[in-house]
Amino acid sequence: MHVTYSFDRKPSITQIIALYDSSGLPRPTNDPERIQKMYDHSNLIVTAWDQDFLVGVSRCITDWAWSCYLADLAVSPEYQKTGIGKKLIELSKEKAGLHSMVLLLSVPTAMEYYPKAGMKKVENGFIIHRDC
Repeated sequence: MHVTYSFDRKPSITQIIALYDSSGLPRPTNDPERIQKMYDHSNLIVTAWDQDFLVGVSRCITDWAWSCYLADLAVSPEYQKTGIGKKLIELSKEKAGLHSMVLLLSVPTAMEYYPKAGMKKVENGFIIHRDC
């Protein structure tokens, strides 16, 4: 296994949907147009590849000066527990810059993962849930 990381190599929507579905990331994968819109409006995307196979992605929205919202982190199941997720987070933080924090909302099944990847749990957040 030789995984390479990229800020420039953009996966197809088909590849993204396959990765989200296989990794169990709850996203609207039955709506390719919505997934496309999510990617079109994200300004920091880091991908992990094993040759031509998309094995991981970090999708962020950042202002490059204060905050970076890590909206999606997904790693293909057969590549999990190899450090890919942690590397995607590190690269996202590095690219967002020293002055930017990285924050995310975790799916319940990943709550134990993020502290292992170097993130600190916070209790000072609020949310207005989406309608659909």
